[in-house]
Amino acid sequence: MERRSDKPIKVTEVCLRDGSHVVAHQFTVEQVQKIAQGLDEAGVHYIEVSHGDGLGGSTIQYGRSLVNEMALIEAAVAACKQAKVAVLLIPGVGTVHELKQANKLGASLVRVATHVTEADVSAQHIHLARELGMEACGFLMMAHSAPVDKLVEQAKRMESYGAQAVYVTDSAGALLPEGVRERIRALRDSLDIEIGFHAHNNLSLAIANTLVAIEEGATRIDGSVRCLGAGAGNAQTEVLIAVLQRLGIEVGIDLYKMMDLAEDIVGPILPHAQEINKGSLVLGYAGVYSSFLLHAERAGKRFGIDPRDILLEVGRRKAVGGQEDLIIDVAQEWAQIQRAGV
Repeated sequence: MERRSDKPIKVTEVCLRDGSHVVAHQFTVEQVQKIAQGLDEAGVHYIEVSHGDGLGGSTIQYGRSLVNEMALIEAAVAACKQAKVAVLLIPGVGTVHELKQANKLGASLVRVATHVTEADVSAQHIHLARELGMEACGFLMMAHSAPVDKLVEQAKRMESYGAQAVYVTDSAGALLPEGVRERIRALRDSLDIEIGFHAHNNLSLAIANTLVAIEEGATRIDGSVRCLGAGAGNAQTEVLIAVLQRLGIEVGIDLYKMMDLAEDIVGPILPHAQEINKGSLVLGYAGVYSSFLLHAERAGKRFGIDPRDILLEVGRRKAVGGQEDLIIDVAQEWAQIQRAGV
């Protein structure tokens, strides 16, 4: 593979953040310690730990955590000898207070996540992270939902705030390879900082899209062990490492250790196999935020509505992350329509 960048690839493992959605935010301290230690021993560069919706996400709307995320961050930091612990922060969900607390506990990277058209709300948090001596990255969510020129404009804003990398974040798993190529190439041609890519596997394209991103110059890549992430999961880390090695791209991560971790430690935690089922497929098809799946399934059961209809309607309304309450509204409306039609 010919790459547009000769910088080394850095992998961020997201199973302890994105994967929090899968386990309904019920990670225990012991689980986080074991997984973080295994990832550290395998040579993973960054391990992201926080509520699935980022710092401060443990709420009724997003789902209560079993254990305070600060205790989980502290456990991960203690388990790591070489990997850096990262956190996600969505302004309006998390605040500077949580960011400072996470940093005191040892988190050294924050990814400040906004909707793809709302980068301006990230300025305060990126500035603070740099003042605290943390690495700071911008994370433009739902990147499929905006024109490429808008994506570039917003990424430039994050760069101007001090972000050291900006991620194209395929939150819905809706991007096709050419869409990834177009977006990463545009950012690579427009920014002086690193480019990252975060995939979801709802259309079975997470690995393929990640390879396209790397080819076009992305050097910050996300993966989740055993696909432990929202929807159908992210690019499966152990598979990604195997594919990169086949391509002659060495990232310094031990493949066997990643395979053993996936099989022996992460696998038993999964409440169900991470596969592309009808719900996660609709996420990618409709372009809906991947963490909406469990909320739609619960609302569908409560109101007697097919969750697919809820997700398609939410997609038509162009919902963004943080609008989980819209799922209940849609389910109620559909239930009323059904009753009126009987």
